[in-house]
Amino acid sequence: MNEGKVRILVLDNEAPGQGVLRQVLDAENWNVRVVPDSGLLLTELKSGDWSLVIANAALTGLNSPVFHILRELALVPENEGGRLRALFLVPETAREAQAALESARMPYVLRPFTLQDLLEKVSDLLLEVHAIDEPIRQVRYDFKGRERKRRLRKSSRETSMFAARDDYSMTEEEITEFEKQEQEEIKKRPLKKKFDLGRP
Repeated sequence: MNEGKVRILVLDNEAPGQGVLRQVLDAENWNVRVVPDSGLLLTELKSGDWSLVIANAALTGLNSPVFHILRELALVPENEGGRLRALFLVPETAREAQAALESARMPYVLRPFTLQDLLEKVSDLLLEVHAIDEPIRQVRYDFKGRERKRRLRKSSRETSMFAARDDYSMTEEEITEFEKQEQEEIKKRPLKKKFDLGRP
């Protein structure tokens, strides 16, 4: 794969969402830059050669100059010099936004999403502009504590709270909850006694 060529610009101002996206995309050895607002997004678009923009639709709007610029750039066919694609992140309940994006012929992913679904969409768009040589269908990011996460997946399937995929396909909500529990457990651990080895 042409991993060195892949540059992905992410527009998102939600800390958990930013972390998830960066971790998954970094695991593919891609160059990832996260910006929190549309002004910085436009600055980066002007200054860099990007393969893909992943944008929180709530930050771009669907009738703003930023949205129209992204759409114009992303719809240029590869054989006519198109080198950029765009993928929008849309809440599952935002039906009007989904319809508007479909009408504009712009791809999107519903939040909360599974990592597998996200990576497949990203992979397909990167293939369109020949940024990668073959599709990616397996999440490479390996979360810590696999056994514990398997138990979390089993529990979430039983309560039907999250999307059910394979053992390592987690939604944003699952990852955020898991990391929160990890931090709480670390705080509860007793501090180890320090010994001064320089004294008898």
